[in-house]
Amino acid sequence: MRQLCFAIITCLCFVSAQAQKFDVVIYGATPAGVSAAIQVARMGKTVTLLEPSAHIGGHLVEGLGSADIDNHKEFRNSAAIGGIALEFYRKLAAHYNRTEAFEKMLSDKQKNTLLWKAESSVIEKLFNNWLKEYKVSIFTNTILAEGKNNVVKKGTVLQKIKMLDGRTFEAVVFIDASYEGDLLYAAGVSATIGRESNQQYGETLNGIRGETTHAQFAVKVNPYKVLGDPTSGLIPTIQNEPSGMPGDADTSLQAYCFRVCLTSNITNQIPFTQPEGYNRNDYEIYLRYLRAGGKLYTPTATLPNQKTDLGAWHDLSHNLYGMNRSYPNGSYAERKKVLDYHTRFTKGLFYFLANDTVVARLSPTLQQQWKKWGYAKDEFTDNGSFPRKFYVRDARRMVSEYVITEKTFRKTDAEVVPDPIAVAYWPPDVHSVRRIVRNGFAYNEGFVFSGNGWQPFGISYRALVPKKMQSTNLLTATCISASHIAYGAVRLEHNFMDMGQACAIAAVLAIEKKITVQQVPYDTLKQKLLEAKLVIDATAVGEPVE
Repeated sequence: MRQLCFAIITCLCFVSAQAQKFDVVIYGATPAGVSAAIQVARMGKTVTLLEPSAHIGGHLVEGLGSADIDNHKEFRNSAAIGGIALEFYRKLAAHYNRTEAFEKMLSDKQKNTLLWKAESSVIEKLFNNWLKEYKVSIFTNTILAEGKNNVVKKGTVLQKIKMLDGRTFEAVVFIDASYEGDLLYAAGVSATIGRESNQQYGETLNGIRGETTHAQFAVKVNPYKVLGDPTSGLIPTIQNEPSGMPGDADTSLQAYCFRVCLTSNITNQIPFTQPEGYNRNDYEIYLRYLRAGGKLYTPTATLPNQKTDLGAWHDLSHNLYGMNRSYPNGSYAERKKVLDYHTRFTKGLFYFLANDTVVARLSPTLQQQWKKWGYAKDEFTDNGSFPRKFYVRDARRMVSEYVITEKTFRKTDAEVVPDPIAVAYWPPDVHSVRRIVRNGFAYNEGFVFSGNGWQPFGISYRALVPKKMQSTNLLTATCISASHIAYGAVRLEHNFMDMGQACAIAAVLAIEKKITVQQVPYDTLKQKLLEAKLVIDATAVGEPVE
């Protein structure tokens, strides 16, 4: 009997040690990963989605219910949405019984941003059901091992990747669809973090900003612990560092925040409470802002069923400038520290605004508005109705043979893109990266948005593939080769879905033709993209109106 038990255990250990094999392995079940998986399955190849967390869907399932689609009067960027991304929004329309309105909007070329919005819980169900239709293998809580030897390569070919729990996965082609670019990094692919200098790529909007006007403080806020005394130190959320030389490079990242789903529906509401480790002193800047005559933000119902996905693009909100620098290259433990800090601060801020007696005295209307809101009981039910992940706006970005830069989206003398796989129809959009002291007051540095000098542009296939000397069977749909400022024009989830679908098509072509991803002929790829109804012609989607 003991021999039989030993044989069974040995067999089980042997089976668990065997690599699971697929034609395509996708790391990161973001919307880009979901789109890629569906496309690979449609083309008849085996595919698996590996997701480090317990939930698929990325930002859209972690609170980002509002889409940056047709929400600006100057342009109608829904014209650039096609392929699986448009199918996804049609499925959402069907769920909310708004198909007729949605189709009329498309046919009449109207703008109605409300028709593109949805609840995160609904999006997660949609994604799961959709993947089941194609029998895509999904592995959640499956995270790439840290340290060396987590990727096995033969020359430039990735053969196997190892997970933290010891499982391994083999593929002919791999796709990194994570927001952090962990597979790219582990595979030895060149990547960068932070802002390039303007000089590096001949840009004007990159690097340290000499002047930041967008989402700048509307009132003057004294930054010192003792008012007017620089020797007393700085209050929380402000970094003690020099402004730097305008246009120079640095390692700063645009701020992260939670897209928190709140509701004004009392029957579906969980009140704001003090989080563990709450420190009222963390919110001194908000009191000073109010005392200076500033008006803080309040939630507004923008999603179905009296919900909001509260964002942070204001001069003072829950964007934590400069608090995320250690995240992209950090160990998993370090990343958790950054996430936990953002969680504690954000929960504490909401409790503070809704309950603090000084806030009530300084702005009773503000507090009355916040008291009407609470966490949505039916969202993020396994995490106390608070998102499990924050909004990673920018982490690692691949550096390939081709880099998307400001030259690509300039309205005048734009760089020609001969190999577009999708169209980016969004202005350069990067949030501030630091909160520092300037001229004796708190100052947000780094926000760039819009302006009149941009236009839609084709996203080059070359920005999705690494340098051929580094890897020949790996693509990325999320951490593409783009400068800091250019990445701000492509980092929308429907763009990621487009790029995921394009990566999948290229991967299958590479497998069928037995060639590298760099050798995929663009004419063939273009034909497949058009068959998949992706929009690739930037001249056909219109332009923003100045």
